[in-house]
Amino acid sequence: MQGNEFLSRKKAELGVELNEVQKRAVLHTEGALLLLASPGSGKTTTLIMRIGYLVEEKGVRPERIKAVTFSRASARDMKDRFNKFFPEFAGERVAFSTIHSLAFEMMRDSLRKQRIDYQIIEGDAAELEEEIDFEGERPPLHKKLILRELYRRVAGDNMTDDQMDELTTYISFVKNKLLPREEWGSVKCDVKDAERLLAEYERFKRGGADKLLVDYDDMLVLANEALENDRELLRKYQRRYDYVMTDESQDTSLVQHAIVEKLVRAHGNLCVVADDDQSIYTWRAAEPQYLLDFKKVYPRAKLLKMEQNYRSSRNIVQVANRFIKRNKNRYDKNMFTDNPEDEPIVVHRLGDYQLQAKFVAERVAEEENLREIAVLYRNNSSSITLMNAFDRAGIPFYMKDGDNRFFSHWVVEDVLNFMRMTFTDRRPDLLEKIHTKMNGYITKQQMAALKAVTNPDSVFDNLMNYVALRDYQFKLLQECKETFERMKGMAPRDAIQTIRYDLGYEKAIDKMCERLGFRKEYLIGILNTLEDISEGLESMESFARRLKYLEQVMKTSRRRKNENAVTFSTLHSAKGLEFERVLIVDLVDGILPSNDDIKKYENEDVADMEEAVRLFYVGMTRAKKRLELLAYERRDGAKAKVSRFVNAVRRIQNPEEFTGIGIGGKGAGGAGGAREYGGAGAAGRPLGAKRSAVKATVVRIDNPGAKAAAARNPNAVREAELLKAGSSVEHRAFGRGRIVRMRGDQADIRFESGEKTLSVATCIEMGLLELRGGRP
Repeated sequence: MQGNEFLSRKKAELGVELNEVQKRAVLHTEGALLLLASPGSGKTTTLIMRIGYLVEEKGVRPERIKAVTFSRASARDMKDRFNKFFPEFAGERVAFSTIHSLAFEMMRDSLRKQRIDYQIIEGDAAELEEEIDFEGERPPLHKKLILRELYRRVAGDNMTDDQMDELTTYISFVKNKLLPREEWGSVKCDVKDAERLLAEYERFKRGGADKLLVDYDDMLVLANEALENDRELLRKYQRRYDYVMTDESQDTSLVQHAIVEKLVRAHGNLCVVADDDQSIYTWRAAEPQYLLDFKKVYPRAKLLKMEQNYRSSRNIVQVANRFIKRNKNRYDKNMFTDNPEDEPIVVHRLGDYQLQAKFVAERVAEEENLREIAVLYRNNSSSITLMNAFDRAGIPFYMKDGDNRFFSHWVVEDVLNFMRMTFTDRRPDLLEKIHTKMNGYITKQQMAALKAVTNPDSVFDNLMNYVALRDYQFKLLQECKETFERMKGMAPRDAIQTIRYDLGYEKAIDKMCERLGFRKEYLIGILNTLEDISEGLESMESFARRLKYLEQVMKTSRRRKNENAVTFSTLHSAKGLEFERVLIVDLVDGILPSNDDIKKYENEDVADMEEAVRLFYVGMTRAKKRLELLAYERRDGAKAKVSRFVNAVRRIQNPEEFTGIGIGGKGAGGAGGAREYGGAGAAGRPLGAKRSAVKATVVRIDNPGAKAAAARNPNAVREAELLKAGSSVEHRAFGRGRIVRMRGDQADIRFESGEKTLSVATCIEMGLLELRGGRP
């Protein structure tokens, strides 16, 4: 009775009306509760109302409630919403925090009690790294710098950023899984000697400084050990909180579960909010199986399923609900919605990967409310080509988790050094950076001998005249010299292809991948991205400037979070977000699912494939009304296979019309909702050719953007000659502006929001510019 009065009062005060399952979750306060919350089911509102019920109706002091969230942003959001819903308690202290914050407090209390000094060794090392001399006996006290030095000592080489990511993920996985020393070797890691490096790292942290060195994962491990071994400390924290709630618990690791389990052991008042169907971090040691075994730990726990989706249209919810049932290791749930039907899910099947970024830019250029659009991808590397295309078109974007390391990657630096050699081949220091990555087979000893030569002649001439070479090297070095001379003044796209194939760079990458375990498709993808960026540029100098410019654009884009801009995000980082329109790109087998997912699945190891299914499900359920899936038939000159997940969506959406092309329903791109873009079909047939028993309309677009732009905006400028310095123009996204200068394909235009550099060709193709004063 008391609970119903509370709910009625809050409905009148706040306009918050809970469904029956949400009401039961709010009112079930005693004992353990597992609340399985489907996407868009209002879990945050339910949690806030539950806390409010405890405080306002049951008289629980706010500080006696602990709410553990996945991130600091989630903790802030939950606190703000609680204060808004229950302003009379805004000054009180409901304990909203991350698990790391809680663990740090426990660890600190334990170490102080033992009189052990400690130092946290995680944070941004970028500034430190520039000033470090690794020749000293002891590296500076920062996690990544310590690991770099240990790697140099063990492997005799410098660690790449990719290897650092792999190694730190491995270390975090081992600790969050609470694996004993003898099991470290059972965890796969592509960094050679990872197990030994971890052992050296742990040894250094305990004896390499006058304090105990602690990283973020250590906080969790040490907190758990403290609760396990110190009964007084355990009782202190158990007595502090009467009610504990954890959010996003499908992403919680074993050590995190262990901390919470000890914390609630005395009273058992634990509310766990999770969705096993959205567990996408097992590679970071998340334990979705813990949720499936919840009743083994808490036998009397109550299980509730929040299955009503308030976010997405009925067709998206129905397809997503059927799609996730591909997975077997899950709680059986049936997501549903009372929302009406909207546009069907649309599949765009492009002829080639190179068309994708420009096509996506074209698809969103006509939209006014850009903040309600998201482009999602599995790998961060996909963001660079999207950024390049959107910037050329002048479409604002916000990059949620942009990675500037692309621009400092060693492959990018190699390509720039090859280009620098076309300006002068008299610098041994330049050759030293690339000599192992080109034809010529120059050894370290030969390179050292070259550096001892003091005359200013060509490095190739000096090698052939003054350094001991093998017979076959003379011809190779002469060819290299001639190739660099031929590259002088070459357009950057042609130069990159010359570097890759004529100078032997791609062949060198092959050998490095075999020797060091690098992922070839990732490195080749960087080269392909560089070619995309170089498109339309006339000189290698302009290419270098473009890279610097894009690096700055990426940094700037992170500040556009609250502006009218398209969101770029990985599928992992998109969890918890929602948009009116979502486009998911790179949906081919080998990316989603990955080659490793497929290989393990074929060997009857289904865990990674099920996680890939969950990742795609997360992406689908970010969309409120419009969901578009993009695949292509060729990439990097090889045939690509449309993702099996895309085909599953097509079969679910309209099985009677599924014939291998369309997805059924009437949507963008024709009656069947499928659309092909550029190139030929899988069998080499022109895309406009008839196929028997196919109901879906197939649209062929020979000149991406131009026809669509003309149809969208008949007043758009369609001839570059009409754009001149001093002309007044109107841009779709940026409004009115004046052209400051024209530089080949680039137009510098001053808008009220600032000066922008746009690609003339892209703006014309997409119908983005009008001349002020009338139709051109």
